[in-house]
Amino acid sequence: MDLASLTQTWTYPTKIHFSCGSSKKIGVFCEEAEILKPLVVVDHQLIKNNLINPVINSLITYKIPFELFTEFEENPTDESVSNGLKSFRKNNHDGLIAIGGGSTIDLAKAIAFMDAQSRPIFDFEDRFDWWRRANSKGIRRVIAIPTTAGTGSEVGRAAVIKDTKDLRKKLVFHPNMLPVIAILDAELTIGLPKQITAATGIDALVHNLESYLAPGYHPIADGVALEGLKLIKNNIEKAFQNGDNLNARCAMLVGSTMGAIAFQKGLGGIHALSHPIGSLLNSHHGLTNAILLRYVLAYNYTEVLEQLACIARYLNLEGGEPKSLVEWLINLLETLEMPNKLSSLGVDETHIPELTKMAINDQAAASNPRPLEASIVSSIYNDALQGKFKL
Repeated sequence: MDLASLTQTWTYPTKIHFSCGSSKKIGVFCEEAEILKPLVVVDHQLIKNNLINPVINSLITYKIPFELFTEFEENPTDESVSNGLKSFRKNNHDGLIAIGGGSTIDLAKAIAFMDAQSRPIFDFEDRFDWWRRANSKGIRRVIAIPTTAGTGSEVGRAAVIKDTKDLRKKLVFHPNMLPVIAILDAELTIGLPKQITAATGIDALVHNLESYLAPGYHPIADGVALEGLKLIKNNIEKAFQNGDNLNARCAMLVGSTMGAIAFQKGLGGIHALSHPIGSLLNSHHGLTNAILLRYVLAYNYTEVLEQLACIARYLNLEGGEPKSLVEWLINLLETLEMPNKLSSLGVDETHIPELTKMAINDQAAASNPRPLEASIVSSIYNDALQGKFKL
């Protein structure tokens, strides 16, 4: 199927506009979302690359007043949210447009959410029913335009924000944090470097994989995850080898969105161990997931044999067995030139006690297929540091 020629609109429940060049219609989508004066949250690098020019031109054509907010870290913090909120309120904006990767979209969602709140942001961390503390009225609307095929934040109900006090990445959650419109325009992903294409693509793969392996009964999420894995399996190498392959870029963008829809079922140990490394060392989230993938999978292996075999059969892997999937994953990581040791991210033995403490308290640890105790987590970190992998 020629995905690059399609124009589709889906609702899950965010309204998703899928079409190459659809970002040029942002003026129309602002009217649809009833956003009259948006704050545009965008990575400053995208401005340098002129990637957002079509979006800006559309806003100008439709005479929609806007301002840009670009001053934030790669891993946004509570201070980033506070600064964005000041800019939002100072200029009387009524909604947000987020253009960039998952961190940019998460930041915009957090700003939109906090405009309605009087309590500190981490009072709404995704624990127990803390989201019920929030004032749900007055949460601003967000239009999300992803420029990477990775996190799927454009259809997510949470934002990952780093706490500047304890340096932990924390998941802030509220059902109304969901963007009202997501624009999937694969043309915006054409300029991604190979290594970013690979790392973000593995992030999307891990979202689908971990959600499928998470315990519990959620056949809707399972079905979405399987098809998301298939899209990624058939296209990630094509996008990596030829970044101008628009069909592959389209498929990866959809697979990424599907991963975020699926992981409402839960994630697992890969994310639980990855988040602390990103917090302490500012590592790229997708790259960190790629390194940890094989080691966490080795720990979970005996608990998820049936699920792994099902995935292997669905992906038409030779043998259709659990090991078929593991072998394919390892070969894929090598093809994508992903490192296999945490030392490549600057992790050393001295970091492990603190990383372990943070990982066992991460929200994703609770939905891992096998219990994650401190000794187990430390062991996985040590294996990943030394490159010791064995099923």
